[in-house]
Amino acid sequence: MYVAMLRLLAIGHLSSALAVPFWSVPRGDGFEHARLAVLTALWMGQFLTVPIGLVVGLVLAVMDSWTRPPGYVLGAITTAFGVIVADQARLTMSWLDGRPSGLGDPDGESTVAFLAFLSGVVTILVGLSIVLIRWSGYEPQATPVRQRGSTEIWQEEAVRQGERSAFAPRGRPFPVIGEWPR
Repeated sequence: MYVAMLRLLAIGHLSSALAVPFWSVPRGDGFEHARLAVLTALWMGQFLTVPIGLVVGLVLAVMDSWTRPPGYVLGAITTAFGVIVADQARLTMSWLDGRPSGLGDPDGESTVAFLAFLSGVVTILVGLSIVLIRWSGYEPQATPVRQRGSTEIWQEEAVRQGERSAFAPRGRPFPVIGEWPR
């Protein structure tokens, strides 16, 4: 269930970059002002894209329509994106809190940079969890088979093939389901 939600959460974090051309208007000259404007636009974009991704992921998870785990590429790109956002937010916070202050109102801008840093950390965790799920070999389609005990599966296979069970006493064939043992 959480596989679709995790995938669309990562896509929601990455989709926040679509807000950058629309909301990133620097208030001053220089690279630092542009970096602050981009981080603010990313953070504002996540208010739109992450909830949409979570709702769509929840709907797809309930419908069981997207059960394949996300790939290594999505996990790696999401992790790299989170590292870049967190690093740029940390650098922006040090610029805003330095002397002389970068802007007229550094408190509000520091809050935005700190929230962008937390967003980058969450994005890193989402990307790493995607990579770890993929690396562990988790396949949600195999869950119904795992719910039955492996012993039951081996016994059913032995009955089908007419073999003795490894769990039956020596010298006796495994009884067929519905028959009394001899």
